[in-house]
Amino acid sequence: MATPSEMGTAAERPARAGLVMTPSQTIGPFFSHALPWPDGPHVVDADHPGAFWLRGQVFDGAGDPVPDALIESWQVGPAGRGFGRCPTDPQGRYAIRTALPDPVPGPRGGTQAPHLALSIFARGLLVRLVTRVYFPDHADANAADPVLALVDEPLRETLVATRTDDGYGFDIWLQGEHETVFFALA
Repeated sequence: MATPSEMGTAAERPARAGLVMTPSQTIGPFFSHALPWPDGPHVVDADHPGAFWLRGQVFDGAGDPVPDALIESWQVGPAGRGFGRCPTDPQGRYAIRTALPDPVPGPRGGTQAPHLALSIFARGLLVRLVTRVYFPDHADANAADPVLALVDEPLRETLVATRTDDGYGFDIWLQGEHETVFFALA
């Protein structure tokens, strides 16, 4: 019987036997048809006071659009559903109609700045990624936000949306130079 060192690595053994290894894969992606949400990207109705669109694109580490991701949004208030779900289109774009979230209680009696929590599901991810969207017109609240304060100053801009004609823009970079800050959840 051969010793482990004589057998070679797991990658070498099939090649010596004339076999070709198949690539490992995660299951899916099947987000857009396996995880439907009745209200889809509509957290609030179009006639809701203050309704706006949060629009963006999801990019991989090479800067290519991710055409099969799923974005979930969670927020506190307003009198909407507080939850939305939107698959990306072939160009990696998503759009969620929502309204400005209510402030959230923070640690030690403080208050967190208004923000959306986003979960990102995409091919190659075994667990979802979680990030936040802060709003540029709440600079004072953002500066005092205890969670945003945990992020290194130069990286905070990856968590702040930009103003657009019909709401806000927020691109999500899964890796690379422009990588969005993601939070580990316990």
